[in-house]
Order: sequence, then structure tokens, then C-alpha cells
Amino acid sequence: MAAAHKHRLSGARLGDSLFAPVLRWLVRERVLPTTPDIPADQPVCYVLESDALSSQMILQKVCRAAGLPLPFEPLSEVPGERLRRLVPLQHLRGWIVRRTDWRAHLDDLSLLLETCEADPELDLRLIPVSIFLGRARDKEAGWFKVLFSENWPVAGRFRRLISVLLHGRNTLVRFSRPISLRQALEEDLGHPRTARKISRLLRVHFRLTRTAVIGPDLSHRRTLIDGILRSRRVREMIRAEAEKKKQSERRVRKRARGYALEIAADYSHPLIVVCARILRWFWNRIYDGVRVHHLNHLLNVPKGAEIIYVPCHRSHIDYLLISYLVYDNGFPVPHIAAGVNLNMPVAGSIIRRGGGFFLRRSFAANPLYSAVFHEYVDTIFSRGVAMEYFIEGGRSRSGRSLRPQTGMLAMTVRSFLRHRQRPVVFLPVYFGYERLVEGNAYLSELSGGRKKKETLAGLFRSFSILKQKFGQVDVGFGRPLNLSQHLSACHPGWADEIPADGARPPWLSAAVDELAEGVMRGINEAAAVNPINLVAVALLSSPRNAMAETDLVAQIDLLRELMRELPYSSLTAVTDLPAADIVAHAERLGVVQRRADPLGDLIVCDDTQAWRLSYFRNNILHLVALYSWCACVFRNNVTFAREDLLRMGRVIYPFLKDELFLVWDTPQFLAACQDCLALFERLGLLLPSDQPGLLKRAHGETFQALQLRLLSRPIFSSLERFYITVALLVKNGSGQLSAPELETLCQLTARRLAVIYAFDTPEFFDRRLFKNFIRMLRRAGVLETAEDGKLVYDEALEIVIQDAKIVLSKEVRHAIWQLTPAPPGSDRLEAA
Repeated sequence: MAAAHKHRLSGARLGDSLFAPVLRWLVRERVLPTTPDIPADQPVCYVLESDALSSQMILQKVCRAAGLPLPFEPLSEVPGERLRRLVPLQHLRGWIVRRTDWRAHLDDLSLLLETCEADPELDLRLIPVSIFLGRARDKEAGWFKVLFSENWPVAGRFRRLISVLLHGRNTLVRFSRPISLRQALEEDLGHPRTARKISRLLRVHFRLTRTAVIGPDLSHRRTLIDGILRSRRVREMIRAEAEKKKQSERRVRKRARGYALEIAADYSHPLIVVCARILRWFWNRIYDGVRVHHLNHLLNVPKGAEIIYVPCHRSHIDYLLISYLVYDNGFPVPHIAAGVNLNMPVAGSIIRRGGGFFLRRSFAANPLYSAVFHEYVDTIFSRGVAMEYFIEGGRSRSGRSLRPQTGMLAMTVRSFLRHRQRPVVFLPVYFGYERLVEGNAYLSELSGGRKKKETLAGLFRSFSILKQKFGQVDVGFGRPLNLSQHLSACHPGWADEIPADGARPPWLSAAVDELAEGVMRGINEAAAVNPINLVAVALLSSPRNAMAETDLVAQIDLLRELMRELPYSSLTAVTDLPAADIVAHAERLGVVQRRADPLGDLIVCDDTQAWRLSYFRNNILHLVALYSWCACVFRNNVTFAREDLLRMGRVIYPFLKDELFLVWDTPQFLAACQDCLALFERLGLLLPSDQPGLLKRAHGETFQALQLRLLSRPIFSSLERFYITVALLVKNGSGQLSAPELETLCQLTARRLAVIYAFDTPEFFDRRLFKNFIRMLRRAGVLETAEDGKLVYDEALEIVIQDAKIVLSKEVRHAIWQLTPAPPGSDRLEAA
């Protein structure tokens, strides 16, 4: 054994001395984690998946650069032996015919165990290290696989040489957590059994790491599509469709194949490598930087788990950014669900080869397409392929979080119930921009223009963005949501139920809805507050979207102080740029203008800029909702009873929570209100009162009163929409309007108010917001639907009317009330 170790040590040192200069030129490695967890007080021994000389020398290079113990050094803790600090799990024997020796490393492990047992103070640690040259998935046989893939089988000398030449500058080195041999000895299994157990654990570890980095094996796209068409679900649908439409099964099968070809991705690793390099240049060209928050949530996902990325959807850039970040941090690029509108010439092919698969906006009326799509999702899910889909369905034009679309979530959960081979983790992702590439298009759509269809010509016109700067981008990874744990919370007996093929459990819809809400709350928790968000919240709270620069700086400082002292979540990141620099930054990006004035410069924005700024204000409405609500009651009241504020909060909070996807339940929100009021008092926004339980603000001419009034504005439009809905219901009477009729009337009323009184930006009359509010009233039991489809209510709505009198000014109440003629018998409400 000693002779073999000596031979290995001398050979490795010779290879290091000969090839180290070459490797310095050929290899550019990325090390994860950037600071490996190497114990300083205990000896370590590195474990590689194979004894490939290139891997050993790359590890030697990395350790030398990081100042870590070198793997080619002899392990001095093993007396009388020339064993290195390196144990490869697989040894390739033979010069011409190469065969794998799976047992040679067991002697090394046994020797290390004996050494630890002989010295009770010694605790040798094994550090598994995975090295990947390129990261192509195993897709095709032949030389392309040899030349372009980091493959599952152990590579021979020639193939490894080609891999170093082709992929050396795209090398990933991943250090894993140490394994304590002292703890392994405590199980008292004997050296041979303990060595075999450690070997088995290490083999599983390397297999899971390889899956996490390069992804699972992917068969050829044609083979995958053939498998989909052979599935029982699709075959039964083909027969049913043929009978229904009186067509031959062959013809229907051909149509099903066309659907599958339209849907399926065609992953190409060479394209991914090229795109990664182009995108790295692209980010530096149009952005001042990409800030990534809480990347540990991705890096710490358990190996072997299938990751489902569920980001919010702000821009087409989202697709590119998340794929780039995932790939750049050593994870396989996910398969991305993209709208079929993006399947246009050139761009569609690139998206498909980058992992995109296409789906139609609606396919409920096409059961054959639905069956093919469900089977495709089920197939890639069963293979452990990471997926990504935008839970809001489409891009948010207003900057608000949209209601989640649960179709893809439901498919994922049903696939999990069918297969259950591996844990599934949903990873919420937040995107925050300072300027939007699609800003002009969103502005046009919000102003009443029609959405422009994506075309190749439009794609080429978009290259003009390369001449512009769009500030910085924030990407926040939220807390992972484990699907098994979620299902156990929603339906404890789910694991014992095996649904029939295609069956939908009765509890599934409620579980999926709650999962969707949890994902949206997770996205909001990971929000990052950038300078434009703060300028937008502060400046749009002023009556004419203009403020003295000193007042704007003070209001931004107040917002940051509130977010630091009473944060929405521990994951929320807030820019640390000084307030004056924040204003200057917004001015450089062209979102505000400076107007010189003898009494001090003014910061203003015109109507177009205000509409754009409203997008970025809406990104963080959920972060300021608590402060804004507590400030609202003091807009029209110098004093207010604490008990009344909490009572009103108990009534209004469920609707705010539903609209903004807030994280608190009602008791937590009321407790947060108490903390917020205490913070207002410490900051001087509220004054001490002589009467217990009575809250008092400063007089209207003071700067503190101005700050409190500005702070109340962000969610004021939500309260105005609530009051519009309730007022129209009460004025028209119980049983007079159906839900669609009420939605239309609310939208028309809000649009008219926006024109006459300049209440807010176009989102103020967004029909979906009224629809969601009406849905919440029905869910809460305040509204019920009669047999004729009309909405009926009881006297509970009158409480909301009375509370609206407290929060809204008389002018606003009068404006809302006068727009719709009151039916007979409503005089008492009008007087109210």
C-alpha cells in the first residue's frame, strides 16, 4: 500500500510541476462557495469523484490560490505512510483498455479511520470537491457529446484533454461541507463497514451534485415527443378526439405531434454558453450593475431537490436575467414556460434552445392540446428538470403584483403526486428595476392603447436600447417553499393517498390556491428598495408631483428610517445611498427634473414621468402599507382614538392583505400597528396626549404634519377604490347589480373621477382591482349572490360607509357620491 501511495504522490507532483503553467493559462475556474468551509483546527483530506489528473491539478491550483492545504501534500497525520490529502473515489486502470476500479479508495478510507481511532484527539475531515469542465447536459451520442458535454460517465484521457481545451475557461469547482470521520467511528460498525458506508454516501453526494449542476439526463427531443404521444393520457385523448370529430386517429395523432413540437424545448448547451457571454456584455452595456440578494436561498437548496423558480414578471429581461444568474452560480438553466406569442422567427428558436417551452394563453377549449401540454410538463418534471414559470401569467403593466394564475402550479402539484421521486422546492424571485426597457409600451397600454404584438421587426427595433442606460437591477431570492411540507399543512393525509391516473383530489384546489398566495408573499418578502422606488413614493405623494428638494430629501430619509426601524421582512433590502445622492441619481436617469427657484430648487415630474414613476412606487406598496395606513387616519383628524384605529384596521386589513399580498395575519397586523404608532411618537410625527388612549398629530402648518400627510398617500387610492365600490352598491341598493355590472360601474366612475379631480394614475381605474375587491367582499360574506345573479348585502356595509367618513375628506366623499344618481330612499346615506 505504501508503495502505491508513493507512486501516486510522485506522479501527481511530476504532473503538477509539468502542467501547472499550462493550466494557469487554460483554466479559469469559479469556486463555490467563494470561501470554502475548511476547518483550520483539524486536518482535512479532499475527495474527488475520479482520479483524473486534470481534476487533481485544478484542485491543486485552486487550493494554492486560496491558501488552503494542498492536495498533493503528504498527510502527515498518517505515520509511516506517504498518503496525500486526496482520495479519488474512482480509479481508471490500464493504458489502452480503461476499466474502473471501484474499491481502491476503500483502503485509503480504512487507513484514515485507523489513524483517527489510534489518536482520540484527531478528527480527520473529508471535503468532497466536484469539478466540472463546461456543464452541458447529456443529450446526444457521438463526438458532439465527447467534445461538448460534462458527462455522467468518467471520461478517458483523450476526452478529458479535449474537455480541458474546450471548456477550461468555463470550469466550476464546488466544495461541499466536511464529513467528520470521528463521528463516523462513533457508530462502531468496524472499519470495513464504515469505509463502505462513507463510500456509498460520497457516491450519492457526487451524483446529486452532478444533477444539481448539469441537470438530469435529457433524451433527444424527438424521443421525448414520441414518449408523450405513446402515453396513455394522450392516446386516450387521440381516440376520443377522433370519435368526436369523425376523423382518423392517424390525422389526430399528427395534430397532436404538431402540438408537441410547438410546445417542447430543444435545449442546446453550446447556445447557453454563447448566450451567457453575450448577456454578460449586455448587462454591462445597459445596466450599472445587477445586485443579487439572498443567493444563499438558492445555494442551500438540498441536493436532489427539484427547483421550481416562480418569479414576479416585470419585463422580458426577467427571462434572460434569471437564466443567466442560475447558470453563472453553477445550476442548470431551467426549462421556462413562455407565451406562444414569443415563438416568432429567430427569437423563438433561440428561446427554445435556451430551455424555453411554449404554451398558449388558454387551451381549455382544446382538450387534445391540453392533454399534450400536461403530458409534456409531467414528463420533464418526472426527469427532475428544473422549471420556471411566471406565476402572475403576464407582465405587470402597473408595477403592482397581479393575482396569481394557478394553472402551472396545479400541473406541478399533480405531477408531484404522481411521481414523488424527489423533493420539490418552489423558489420565489423578486425583480426590481430602476428603468424599464418596455416603459414606453406600458405607458401606451395604460393610456388606452392596444398591446402591440411581438414581431421580428419589433425585436430589431429594440436594439436601440443599447444606446441607453437603465440604472441598476435588484434580484432577490425568497425563502424556498417545500411542497411536501405545504401539502402536509393543507391536507395532513396526502402522502397516504395515491390518486388515480389523471384524477384530481378534492383538496387540491384549496392547496394550490394557498400555495399561490404563499409564493406571492414570498416574492414580496424578497423585495429590494432602490433609489427610484423611494423617490417615487415620496414625490408622488405631493399634490402636484413637485417638492422642494430639501423636503424630498427629508421624506426619503423618513421612509428609510421607518424601513430600518420597523422592516416589513428580514429579507427586505433597502438602498444605503444617501438621500441627496438618491435624488441626483433619479435626475441622471431622467425620471425627475430640477427646477431652479430663488427659495430653493424644486424637484418635479411631468404627467408622463409621474405615470412612469407610479410603476416603481407600486413595486413597494406592500412595504409602506403599514406606515401609510397608520398615517391615513390623521389626514383629516388632529386626534384619534387608538382603539378606533385598531378597530378600523381589523375591518380594512383583509382587503389590503388580499390586494397587496401582505405577510401578516390580522392579529400580527394590529400588533405591527401598535409598533408603528410607537415609532411615529419617537420620530415626532405623533405628539404626547393628555388623554390615555388618544393619539394626536402636530398642527397642520408644521413640517411633521406635512410628512405624516405625505406618508398617508401611497395606499390612499386603495381606500378610495374601496369607498367607490361600497358607495355604488349602497346607492343602487341590495339586489340591483350583478358582479360584472358593478365592476363596469366602478371602473367608469373611477375613470371619470381621475379625469375631473386628477385622483391618480391610470391604474386607479384598473378593472381587475375592483374585481378583486368584490371577490373579497363575497368571500368575507359581506356580499352574497342571489339566484338571479344580483349582489345582496346587509347593514355591515354601512359600517364601511361610516369609516370612510373618517378617513376620506368631505370633498372626496362628495365627488364619489355625486357621480351616480341615488335611488329612492337613500337620503339618509347621502346625508351621512
